[in-house]
Amino acid sequence: MKYYLVAGEASGDLHGANLMKALKNEDGEAVFRFFGGNKMQDEGGQLVKHYADMAFMGFTEVLLNIRTIYKNLSACKNDILDWQPDVLILIDFPGFNLKIADFAKSNGIKVCYYISPKVWAWNQKRVLKIKKVVDHMFCILPFEVDFYAKWGMKVDYVGNPLLDEKDQFKPDVNFRSNYNISDRKIIAFLPGSRKQEIERLLPVMLSITDNYPEYEFVIAAAPTFSEAYFQTFIGSKKVRLIFNNTYNLLQNAHAAIVASGTATLETALFKVPQVVVYKGGTVSIAIARMLVNIRFISLVNLIVDKKIVTELIQEDCNTERVNLEMQAIVDGESRNNMLSDYNDLLSIMGAPGASEKTAKLIVKYLKNQESVYK
Repeated sequence: MKYYLVAGEASGDLHGANLMKALKNEDGEAVFRFFGGNKMQDEGGQLVKHYADMAFMGFTEVLLNIRTIYKNLSACKNDILDWQPDVLILIDFPGFNLKIADFAKSNGIKVCYYISPKVWAWNQKRVLKIKKVVDHMFCILPFEVDFYAKWGMKVDYVGNPLLDEKDQFKPDVNFRSNYNISDRKIIAFLPGSRKQEIERLLPVMLSITDNYPEYEFVIAAAPTFSEAYFQTFIGSKKVRLIFNNTYNLLQNAHAAIVASGTATLETALFKVPQVVVYKGGTVSIAIARMLVNIRFISLVNLIVDKKIVTELIQEDCNTERVNLEMQAIVDGESRNNMLSDYNDLLSIMGAPGASEKTAKLIVKYLKNQESVYK
């Protein structure tokens, strides 16, 4: 069968690649075409557009890049129509993907959505739209099943794909020597994969380094940017830079400062105490605060529904606060409490296998021509 996938950021590329691998195991004749990234490309098929040309963060950034976004939407729609896939698989990235779902559904193409839009966070009535344009929703957060049920929509909970990644990961015993990292404890910086994130968050992360001379500092650098780009932020500071090796970094890290997003959950899976940070455009944050109706922004806190990790957002994301919270987690009771709470998180999330479960269900639904919502 022909599978068309759309992923618009680094995390979607990772999950898309794993899903493609699982689909190949279920369907020996699987053919892929996609908007995605390098990891998906490694699984075969045709990469139409890279996510690096698609990801814009926040309301203001979206408005400033609206023409590019509409061009991408148009290109995606035309390509889907030309290729006529058996199914369209949309991965997260709701601002873009829900528009593509609407288009595909109106053209008679079956739509599967992997990793639900965060409709529980704001404007919950979007579920009514989703029911009309999505044939099958595959959720990766346990509480989403009950949320959708309240709106009369049955969804499949498949577990979280990050558990798959963690389960498959094999630590590199030579990691430190390969990067000339000493035996000192490591504080990891995960500043995100988007330009706006890096430019707002990395300077704050770097500003605390002088306060911890006994630690090694290592940045998990997004592979879509060059070493020279990151060096403009690092300057003369003694900070190491690694690409495409985040899990080995987390495996060896003592603590971390992490941009809000998927990386917060990855950091927790490796049981690394962390401080979560986020900064958006002033207008974007003001709008978000009016619209968003959730207690937390980090996945770690959301899944357990309590504060496990500290979230420093906007004006709270400053050198003084980050340094204070870092001091609390490098040693002592706060660190031990966070590590204990991580065990509760892992219990709630369950076992690995999200990609395989999703692939099996997609193939089953296609073969049976079922729609669980109609």
